[in-house]
Amino acid sequence: MDDPAPVTATKTDHGVADLGTLTVVIPVLDAAATLAPVLAVLRALRIIVVDGGSQDATVQIAEAAGATVVQSARGRGSQLAYGATAAPSEWLMFLHGDTRLGAGWREEVGRFIADPAHRSKAAVFRFRLDATGFWPALIGFGVTLRNRVLSLPYGDQGLIIHRSLYDSVGGYRTLPLMEDVDIVRRIGRAGLVHLQTTAVTSAARYRRGGYLRRPMRNLVCLALYFLGADMSLIRRIYGP
Repeated sequence: MDDPAPVTATKTDHGVADLGTLTVVIPVLDAAATLAPVLAVLRALRIIVVDGGSQDATVQIAEAAGATVVQSARGRGSQLAYGATAAPSEWLMFLHGDTRLGAGWREEVGRFIADPAHRSKAAVFRFRLDATGFWPALIGFGVTLRNRVLSLPYGDQGLIIHRSLYDSVGGYRTLPLMEDVDIVRRIGRAGLVHLQTTAVTSAARYRRGGYLRRPMRNLVCLALYFLGADMSLIRRIYGP
């Protein structure tokens, strides 16, 4: 693939950058059930959907929405890394295929990337599940607590980062798991900005995996990762 010409940022009169300077990278695998509303919120933006071998209508949905679809080795870390190489812009925004941005995101992201000081920082969104009740609220509280205490946002909070910072920290690594934790650790607490806009993630995986069992499993995997456990062990605990 030839290196694309970079797209550079310009400011509007209100201190909000033109989002034409931004490329959205979305790794997907059989995401037909969630992808369409994610893409609808991103209309008129440059979007690269990195498919890891979907067997459903994911690719057709992405193409119908005007996204560029590229194929990559399966694995979110590999797909994110590949998508970044295909993006021509100086600003990158990484999102999951089941995470839809809430109201006001364009203005807030525009203000973030318009500030030259933010070229050395990355931004993440607030987390919320698209479900109501005790367990979704408890999951949301736990994510907020993890962000405040450990400054460890996961990939379902998105990541907005300037190309220079992305390259300087080494970008996404082709890890089978923990690619999101890995990159935010290299960015560091001081380099993260927590935006007010909410990223709404599908609760389907929690319904399948259990609102209690899934977070506990993730916590065990995170602890093993920090203890330096072999990634193959963590992968077996995490499951398919």
